[in-house]
Amino acid sequence: MTYTRLNSSAATLTKNRTEDAVVPISGMCATCVDGCIGMCEIGKSAYRGAEMIYPQPFGIITTAGQKDYPVDLSHFTILGRCVGAWGVEPDSNRALFPAVDLEVALGRDDGIRYRLPFTLGAMGSTNVAKNNWPGLAAGAAITGTGIAVGENVVGMDMESRFENGKVISSVDLEWRVKCFRDWQTDGYGEVYVQANVEDTMLGVQEYAIKKLGVKSVELKWGQGAKDIGGEVKIKDLNKAQELQRRGYVVLPDPSNPIVIEAFKKGSFHEFERHSRVGMVSREGFLKRVEELRKCGAQYITLKTGAYRPADLARAVKYASLAEIDLLTVDAAGGGTGMSPWRMMNEWGVPGVELHSLLREYLLALRSKGEFIPAVALAGGYTFEDQMFKGFALCAPFVKLIAMARAPLAAAMVAKTIGKGIEAQNLPIYIERFGTTVDEVFVTAPELRQKLGDRFNKLPAGALGIYTYYQRLAQGLRQLMAGARKFGLKYIGRDDIASLTMEASRITGIPHVSDIDSEEVNEILDGVEGGKARGLSAAD
Repeated sequence: MTYTRLNSSAATLTKNRTEDAVVPISGMCATCVDGCIGMCEIGKSAYRGAEMIYPQPFGIITTAGQKDYPVDLSHFTILGRCVGAWGVEPDSNRALFPAVDLEVALGRDDGIRYRLPFTLGAMGSTNVAKNNWPGLAAGAAITGTGIAVGENVVGMDMESRFENGKVISSVDLEWRVKCFRDWQTDGYGEVYVQANVEDTMLGVQEYAIKKLGVKSVELKWGQGAKDIGGEVKIKDLNKAQELQRRGYVVLPDPSNPIVIEAFKKGSFHEFERHSRVGMVSREGFLKRVEELRKCGAQYITLKTGAYRPADLARAVKYASLAEIDLLTVDAAGGGTGMSPWRMMNEWGVPGVELHSLLREYLLALRSKGEFIPAVALAGGYTFEDQMFKGFALCAPFVKLIAMARAPLAAAMVAKTIGKGIEAQNLPIYIERFGTTVDEVFVTAPELRQKLGDRFNKLPAGALGIYTYYQRLAQGLRQLMAGARKFGLKYIGRDDIASLTMEASRITGIPHVSDIDSEEVNEILDGVEGGKARGLSAAD
């Protein structure tokens, strides 16, 4: 079985000439012909070079790896029950799926409250993030969930002002925080400001805390899409030169006269801006957490990527030592605005394996009485069934499921529909539902009632986020009710079963034909105990 597709992908705008005859090990056409114009990745690399490392076209897409991992969440099935209830009285008139409680409180003091257990992973300096930020931030706010302002936002803001190498003003960061706060209601949800190496050098989080009143900050070790720093493409020479002056790595060198001449002649059209890789140490991490707390941060979180098991253990241990408020663990293959395509497919630990190891390490710390932070899982989550499995796989530690590409897709679609409604130019596919906001968006009447006159100022992208999240919430409630779990804290590993022996070996979750064996024998012997009695929350 081949897990990876080589040498051709929609992500790199490449394809094989002989699409039906491709060599599995190399991805090359079975017959490579002299005279071909080079539509495959090898051919295109012959004339565009390093441009082919990245998905295209930059700025209007997000991308995730195409690798088909040997084990994924589809290798588990959700188990339902016909006996009992957890979190509600076991009464058919009370155990209704709308009664499932999806609210979450996290942080050392439970001071961060979410109405729904979803959070938007950091959206940073890429164009696709900035262009959709109003919808993303407002959508997260009106649903009572969270969003993180990603890395390099201040550094990429050409209006940012600095003194002695530290930021004193950033229009972009201020705007992003405001987009969330303007729509936040009843104290639910949270906006976090993330920092990488360059952000830390520029004092971004200190500025956000002291000047913008931000109370939650996120330290970033990495993400599921790549194990190097953030990167974007720059079409403007002056901007590329300014970013270089601010300390970023910019390729090719925008201060080199030969490069400048080549750019002006059109030999290439985009510069690459790269961030540095972080260098993690226990002492450095603990020191940084203490600095941020002294600066006024109320909540500190850590986002780490799909690094090797030893580094996951470091993340767990250091998060425990520092008593941080949330640890987000992002698995391999994750989506992004710009990451090296081969890296996105071929590096890192996949979700099932990574999150199984995460639980193992957390259990080890708990057995020694050490502090356990709240946990968020990330890595390609899109729908409620995957979320249920994520909560079960890493139970009882998971508080949130973190997403990026899926909510962004919802925001982008809704934004596009909103523009079509304004222009009275909707495609027939959409027009069959109506021609107004209230007709097309099924949650619009509900939000109009909640928001009153403010509804007309709500970005269309926010409507998309809200509507998508409500679908996820109802779907998750239905799955939880079927498992008789009426609160997130009741979801356990026995609520799912492995469908393959390999999935069972990796996770320790029994195969579907082996699960419940002890209880089955009790039932067949006419002696029902424990789980078969119909437990309520009191049990």
